[in-house]
Amino acid sequence: MDNNKNIRQGRLALIIILSVLVIDQIIKILVKTGMSLGESIDVTPWFKILFVENNGMAFGMELFGKLFLSLFRISAIGFFIWYLIKIINKGFPTGYIVTVSFVIAGALGNLLDCLFYGLIFDSSAYGPDGVASFVPFGQGYAPFLYGKVVDMFYFPLWTWPDWVPFVGGDVFFEPVFNFADSCITCGVIALLLFYTRVVNMGLHYVTPDDQEKNYDSDAKN
Repeated sequence: MDNNKNIRQGRLALIIILSVLVIDQIIKILVKTGMSLGESIDVTPWFKILFVENNGMAFGMELFGKLFLSLFRISAIGFFIWYLIKIINKGFPTGYIVTVSFVIAGALGNLLDCLFYGLIFDSSAYGPDGVASFVPFGQGYAPFLYGKVVDMFYFPLWTWPDWVPFVGGDVFFEPVFNFADSCITCGVIALLLFYTRVVNMGLHYVTPDDQEKNYDSDAKN
């Protein structure tokens, strides 16, 4: 196994994860400390910065309870970090390492909100006096694991005509999401489009060099 390649891939994965976390947290902190709940900034007619908070998973989905979701995130991220280390050591394609890193980074970004935002911020609220601010650690609006995820990107691309069954009058794309959500989504889409075969191999991925060696060995036999 090429140790230099493994080291390069490991560094790349770390750079991606740290970069996503920094960008994601900067955006969230700017929104959290600069906007009140429900406040909207029109960037274009079809793109708005809309500050909302949620207790759930990506795109504001809420399943089960908050504590369960936080513990689930921790367990899932722990598994994916273990998986990332394994696939780096086994020589998986660099593109695959990149996509998995984006998924992990996005999940970590939202986990940080759940772990610490309730400890370091006071509550956001609606109205001009609803902008949150930093507070001494542990004196925030919620205990450890119970922080809310900050979302802000809203793309109301169009509104369905009233005559359309079931969705008439509704906005085509209603979810409000954050940078971490987009990294998870893009990572998963890339995995499905370009690395389905690698995913299906699990940890039994065989590199092209190993395939050639196996072919030569079979030919000799």
